[in-house]
Amino acid sequence: MEREIVIPGQLLSENKTDSGPGTYVKDGKVYSLLYGVKNAKNKISVIPFSGKYIPSSRDYVIGTVIEVTPSNWIFDIGSPYDGLLHVSEYPRRVEQEKMAEYMGIGSSALLRVKDVSSSMKVELTMRERGLRLLDKGRVIEVTPTKVPRIIGHGGSMVSMLKKETNCEVFVGQNGRIWIKGKDSEMDLLTEAIELIMKHSHTSGLTDRISLFLKGEDEFVSEKDEAVFEEDLTEDTEDESEIREDTYRKVDALLEDDD
Repeated sequence: MEREIVIPGQLLSENKTDSGPGTYVKDGKVYSLLYGVKNAKNKISVIPFSGKYIPSSRDYVIGTVIEVTPSNWIFDIGSPYDGLLHVSEYPRRVEQEKMAEYMGIGSSALLRVKDVSSSMKVELTMRERGLRLLDKGRVIEVTPTKVPRIIGHGGSMVSMLKKETNCEVFVGQNGRIWIKGKDSEMDLLTEAIELIMKHSHTSGLTDRISLFLKGEDEFVSEKDEAVFEEDLTEDTEDESEIREDTYRKVDALLEDDD
C-alpha cells in the first residue's frame, strides 16, 4: 500500500482527536510535526525517515540531567526538546533545596513522558512502576526508528535478549537502551544489539540472534550482509504497527523486573 510523504506544518486532519505521534494540534486541526510517512491506522501519526527522537505522550525514555532549577530537573532525552521533571514527579518527597542531592548534573534515569504540549514542552514523570535513577549498568544508543525492531513483535526480541544474557534491559523510545549484568554478559548483549541494527530487515532475526547468543550463528554470510536495502514504505508500516503496542509490552517487562 502506498504511503503519503508529509512535511512539517502540512495539514493532516480537520479533527483534533485524530492527533497521534509526530503531529500537533493548532486551532482544532492536526498538522505534521515531522518530515516522514503518514500513517492513518487508528489515529494519524507521522513516522520520521531519520533524525532526532520526537517525544510523544506515554513514551518511555532514558534521560540525563543537564540542569537543576528551583523546581525542575531538566533532562537531555536525545531530542531537539529537553524534558522537564518537576520535583512533584519524583518517586518520593524531595525538598526543593535538596534536589541536586538526589539527582545532579550528569545523573541518568528511566523516565516516562507525561505530556507534550503544542509548543513541545515535554513533561516527564518517575512516579510509575519501574522508573528510577540509574547507578550501574550501561546505556547503548541506537537509531530511534529501530527501537520497535529491538522490542520485537509481542516483545519477543527483548524478552529473548534478557533471557539469553541474564541482563536487565530497559528500551527507551528515544533510542537509548539501559542494560545491567556481568561485564561479559553486557559485552555479548551489546554485540547482539549491534547485529539487530545491522540486520534489521532480515526475516527470522529473533531466532538468528538467539542462535548467535548461544554461539551457534556467527553472522558471517556476506550474502546476508549485502542484500538488505531499506524500503521506507514497508519499513515504516511495520514500525508503526509495532509502536501501537509498544507501551503494553514495556509495561509488562517493567512489571517482570520488579
